[in-house]
Amino acid sequence: MNIFNILLTFVLGVIAVIWTVQSIRAAVGLMRLPRIERVPPAADEECPRISIIFAARDESEKLPAALQTMLALDYPEFEVIAINDRSADSTGRIMDEFASRNPHLRVLHITSLPPGWLGKPHALDQGYQLATGNWIVFTDADVHFAPDTLRRVITLAEEQRLDHLSLLIKWITFGFWERIVMSYFGLGFTFGQESWRVSESRSSRYVGIGAFQLIRREVYEAVGGHRRLAMEIIEDMKLGKLVKLGGFRSQVALASQHVEVRWQAGFRNLVRGTEKNFFAAAGFKLWMVGIQLTGLLLMSILPWIALPWLALTKTHNAAFVFAAVAVGVAFLFHAFICIGNRVSPIYGLTHPIGAFVFAWMIVRSAAITLWRGGVVWRDTFYPLAELRRGLV
Repeated sequence: MNIFNILLTFVLGVIAVIWTVQSIRAAVGLMRLPRIERVPPAADEECPRISIIFAARDESEKLPAALQTMLALDYPEFEVIAINDRSADSTGRIMDEFASRNPHLRVLHITSLPPGWLGKPHALDQGYQLATGNWIVFTDADVHFAPDTLRRVITLAEEQRLDHLSLLIKWITFGFWERIVMSYFGLGFTFGQESWRVSESRSSRYVGIGAFQLIRREVYEAVGGHRRLAMEIIEDMKLGKLVKLGGFRSQVALASQHVEVRWQAGFRNLVRGTEKNFFAAAGFKLWMVGIQLTGLLLMSILPWIALPWLALTKTHNAAFVFAAVAVGVAFLFHAFICIGNRVSPIYGLTHPIGAFVFAWMIVRSAAITLWRGGVVWRDTFYPLAELRRGLV
């Protein structure tokens, strides 16, 4: 056996072990997470006041259907605070029309952005200034809720004495490429964030989901709120980080039957939607991008290339076995993620395609950000130097 075969066997062996161990850990961990549908809804007298806050800019297409579900929530004491963040379309008019018919809705129109702020954190901060709830829910303008969502999450939060709760929701996808991208994203998020460890006080893991995160008012104030996140692109995740750094109790729960969103429509919009996020998730550091790309290559691409090559060359040794184990486990766990989001498990076979797409999206995000010298988000330019200074 030459040096190349020895090295390949060793690398594939390590990859097979990582896939096997991490898949078992993830499967067990996810099954241990609370499921909202299994939590009993709180009675009226057990329902503290909740403020739901979201920001919208040029969301006239998606806003009406989502806002309808928010206002139809079966909860005795809640308010929805909708912030129209400098929209150029009919977003503001839609909000005002809904507010004229529903006393639960309050609308704030923002016409300018002060220095030192990204648009979304600023809008959410302004919304919080109007909030009167004991609990705050941060969400997005395209998220749909089941009527009993708030009653169930408040039961979970109070029973477990939580300070912060993020929900893993259902991603609505259509078409081949959307399902490839979102199923691989779900797998990567599961492995990378290890949501089941968020509730462990000794763990540094944290999660914040932009579609739904519930936080106690006093905890939000104690961690500095969105003023601490003024220049954070991924402000939702970083709010979860502030909660963990503050020593408060955070948890993640599964809510695919209660909260759902179609994040982006079509493959092109998925790519554009991550343009600002991926390099930000790497802390705007090229060495971190290199680590991410290396991980994608080794874990999700190499075994799928090596397996047929080893079969064709009739190299049925340990390397072939390790490649087969890595591919088999990756497929099974990818299929498991697909089933959890009501997508055909056959998309597990697209695993290496998803990895190639994600590698391209990561490189594209970094290249565009560096070439521009910053990020363009909702028609506003934010210099890279300011974004780096604002990292939490």
